[in-house]
Order: sequence, then structure tokens, then C-alpha cells
Amino acid sequence: MDWRQFVMNLESLHPTRVEEVLARHGVVAVTLSDAGDDPVLEPAPGETPLWADTRITGLFPADANLELLEEDILQSFGLEQLPDHHIEELEDCIWEREWLKNFRPMKFGRRLWVSPHDYAGEFSDDVVIRLDPGLAFGTGTHPTTALCLEWLDSLDLKHKDVMDFGCGSGILAIGALLLGAKSATAMDIDPQAITATRSNATANRVSAQLVTTLNVMDCQHAFDVVVANILAGPLVELAPTLSASVASNGVLALSGILEEQIDAVSAAYEPWLEIQAPVVRDGWVLLKGTRR
Repeated sequence: MDWRQFVMNLESLHPTRVEEVLARHGVVAVTLSDAGDDPVLEPAPGETPLWADTRITGLFPADANLELLEEDILQSFGLEQLPDHHIEELEDCIWEREWLKNFRPMKFGRRLWVSPHDYAGEFSDDVVIRLDPGLAFGTGTHPTTALCLEWLDSLDLKHKDVMDFGCGSGILAIGALLLGAKSATAMDIDPQAITATRSNATANRVSAQLVTTLNVMDCQHAFDVVVANILAGPLVELAPTLSASVASNGVLALSGILEEQIDAVSAAYEPWLEIQAPVVRDGWVLLKGTRR
């Protein structure tokens, strides 16, 4: 099967809103990349971790009508003309490996890196998660994953038990273990996510300290650190369960939340946790709390 690819510089357009327009037209993959030469590895506090010139790339089936997509973007944003853009016709190939051409090491917080397996550069004494795109979501490129990784990097995880709820690729559980956690439990309802997590844990040599499960009931004991990067709706529904999984004086981080959803998610957890000021990045939010 061949493909069509829509590539456009974002300029002042909000990336999440552009992604929503692409989704209406059947996009199968979206990538944000640097349109200039200004790599972002470790944003300063409060900064948005996008490039000054950001490019969005959407991959579509060969029969996609991208002319209608262009019209939709114009109408959705009230534009007279689109930013610099082009359409490419692509032959089928192994897309995971193609994507890796643009997947470079990324730094989160003070010392945590995510790097492709075949990157041969040096990282000094920093902590490195070796990860390639695979069956499940999560390589650190999305703001929600980045926020969670930076939060984990900010903690002292030595002797701590960690739960990664909605683990995807396992990147957060694996990162916690590499940062010194005693153990990590990775839970997801998607069997492919569990397969990916186990594979990635083995590749990073932390499988002995990792428990994976498809059953929420397996997560009902007290963890020192809980992180859940899913969506606002399930976070609200699961508030009693996730709150109960946090040990007394333990900490919880929630992500996958949009700015307009902060109040609803915070209210759901306030009976059990002291919720701190939200961290907002590119329209996405990380909520942190401490169990009373």
C-alpha cells in the first residue's frame, strides 16, 4: 500500500488543534519536528518544549483527498492561505524504521534521556532509556509523556515502589526503575502494551524488578509513587481506585489532561489528595498530588 504525506510548518497554529483537523481526514500517524535548526532537549521551567519553527507531518492512505484537508485547515483557522506546506507521494516501507531516522536522543529533567537503541553517542553518567517505536504509544515525544518523565526525574525513587497505570510502551515504569525505584508495576488494558512493556524492560535490563498486568485489581495495594498518563474521563472515573493505590504520604501524577479539564480532574481527587498547582505545556496538563 502506498501513502500520501502532508507536511506543513505550524507558524502560529496550535499543534493540538491542527492534529484534530488531520484526524478528521483519516490521518494514520502525526509527527512534530524541527522546521529550522533549533533542537529542544531540556526546556527551562515554564517553557513550551516545541521548536521556534515547528513542522507537522501527517501520513495518510494513498486515496486521501488532501485538497479537502487544506480547505478544512483554512476554514478552521480563518486563514487566507496556508503556511509553507507540501504533499508527498510515498511508496510503502517499514514505517517504524523510517520514523527512527528522525528519532534522536531527548533529555527530560536533570539526567533522564530517551534514546534509540542504535544511537552510539555518549551520555556520561546520565540515565538512559533505550526505546524504539513499536506496538504501543510512548517514546517521550508527546507533551504528556514528557511531563511525566520530568516529574519522575525530579523524585528520589530509591527504595520506592512505583505504579505506571496505562503503561503503553512501559516508558514510565522503565524510567522509574532506571532512576532507582525498587520495583514497578505496569498496568494496561491493551495486551499489546503489555507485550511492548515486557520487551522494552528486557532491552533495558530491568525486567526482574517489573510486574505487568492487564487487571486493575492487581493494582489495589499501596504504592509510594503512582503515575497515570491516560485521559481525563477515565482519570475521573478511576479517582477512588487510583487514590487508594497511593500509600500514606505517597505521591501521584496524572496526565493526558487538557487545560479545560483541570477543575474536573482535580475535584475528583481532592477528597484523598492534596493537589498542587498544575503544570501546563502546549495545552496539556500534569496534576500532582500527595496522599493525605
